[in-house]
Amino acid sequence: MKSEKQQGIGFFEKYLTVWVLLCMTAGILIGKFLPGIPSVLEKLQYSGQNLPIAILIWIMIYPMMMKIDFQSIKNVGKNPLGILISSGSSWIIKPFLMFGLATLFFKIIFQSLIPADLAQDFVTGAVLLGTAPCTAMVFVWSNLTKGDPAHTLVQVSVNDLLILVLFVPLVQLLLGVNNVHIPWNTLVFSIILFVVVPLAGGALTRVLMIKKKGEKYFNEKFVSKFDGITTLGLLLTLVIIFSFQGDIILEQPLYVLLIAVPLILQNLISANFTYLLCKWTKQPHNIAAPASLIAASDFFELSVAVAIALFGPNSPVVLACTVGVLTEVPVMLLLVKFINKTDRWFPESNVKQI
Repeated sequence: MKSEKQQGIGFFEKYLTVWVLLCMTAGILIGKFLPGIPSVLEKLQYSGQNLPIAILIWIMIYPMMMKIDFQSIKNVGKNPLGILISSGSSWIIKPFLMFGLATLFFKIIFQSLIPADLAQDFVTGAVLLGTAPCTAMVFVWSNLTKGDPAHTLVQVSVNDLLILVLFVPLVQLLLGVNNVHIPWNTLVFSIILFVVVPLAGGALTRVLMIKKKGEKYFNEKFVSKFDGITTLGLLLTLVIIFSFQGDIILEQPLYVLLIAVPLILQNLISANFTYLLCKWTKQPHNIAAPASLIAASDFFELSVAVAIALFGPNSPVVLACTVGVLTEVPVMLLLVKFINKTDRWFPESNVKQI
């Protein structure tokens, strides 16, 4: 087995929650003691997009999109049931589960702790988060469970295509239930800006680099050069976001913990439902593992970008999406350990516990 850095989760990714907390603290301190900085950054906008954050989000998403090989779509027929289970969990169950949990906790259980207007904003942020299934980070989680890399690649490629056609109508449907109306053109523009453009750019880069240097060089050397840049882009984005969000967090720090509750429950329920469904349908462990992890995790980069485009960087909607970044890594690592320890539930499994 290769080193953890090559095949497992890297140092920065492993402790992403720590870096997020540090960036959250740094952003809050900047907002409180250097308010001129977020004031200037907030004014740097074009067509409703905050330019510094848009650039940083491109830096995050673009390297992820280079990993997607759409040639793998032709392999869908090799395990159609596994793909159907994973896709169904991600697009039919998860968005509605997130909407239901967020509504239950923010508007009913936490009603005495969260004002009605903020509760609605938090539900909106949770919906944006739950309607965007994870893409690139799933490669890491799948690898840690000895998941079938071919299945993972196919499912990620399928998800990237489904995002193009399902994200906008699902968001419109779920938010429309609460009379939150979002212009279609704004949602579509966000998808074009933060999915279509980096997806096309990543695909073009992939084709050109493989043609020039070969697939082995691209997969083993070229893509890995961007790992640190992706993490840096994420952390700088969080510093900016929390410099805008500092007031609400300082006034009500409890909100971060309250937001985390339905988000974590959604991760756990989605993963376990998909995992058990794969067991019931007699899928091998190396298919069940990535399928359940894909169903659980979120494409939080896209959610944050869309939330900022729709509501502005200082909106509580953005805060709800950003809490998803805070909870994602520890929850997914917990699920990885559970999946590895239950490999005996599946026949012909050779996954080692981590």
